[in-house]
Amino acid sequence: MEDKPVLDKISIFLNDEDETEALARQFAPLLTKSDPTQKTPVSGGHIYLRGDLGAGKTCFVRAFLRACGVTGRIKSPSYALLESYKVSNLYFYHLDFYRFSDPREWIDAGFRDILQENAVVLIEWPEQAGGLLPLPDVDISLEYADHGRIARITAYSNKGQSWLSKITPPGPASSPKDSPAGDS
Repeated sequence: MEDKPVLDKISIFLNDEDETEALARQFAPLLTKSDPTQKTPVSGGHIYLRGDLGAGKTCFVRAFLRACGVTGRIKSPSYALLESYKVSNLYFYHLDFYRFSDPREWIDAGFRDILQENAVVLIEWPEQAGGLLPLPDVDISLEYADHGRIARITAYSNKGQSWLSKITPPGPASSPKDSPAGDS
């Protein structure tokens, strides 16, 4: 996604799983609120999650879904590829492309139809779809760093840029906001 238009980006150090969950909970109200003054839907959005195995992608998604009101068991879609939920009138889709060996598999599976603007779509391992996925509103890369993780969060849409402006570091040892792309 290096050649895609980056509107904003931030890096946040996450000391532990609790801070990863706190970050996820900050995103929940940003994707689930409706604003009647806006012409475009505020509810919904697409978040892609990247990182090595165990970096915190599924931890983030579970905390996010809980904060959005999903109750009951939240399963990882590693084998099923897709888990879906509905809260009020909002649909949530959690996809995991880890097992894909060909980038076109997500299209063959019929997932293109769920990439609606008014749904919440969370995709783990989006790189397995090659360059065939549309740009997300936000891309979150979780990378191991010291005893924690660094969350590198990149906005590719105006909606995503708006979300980033509302995110605050969950812990005291977090890094300051990076300058927008192109200013360095």
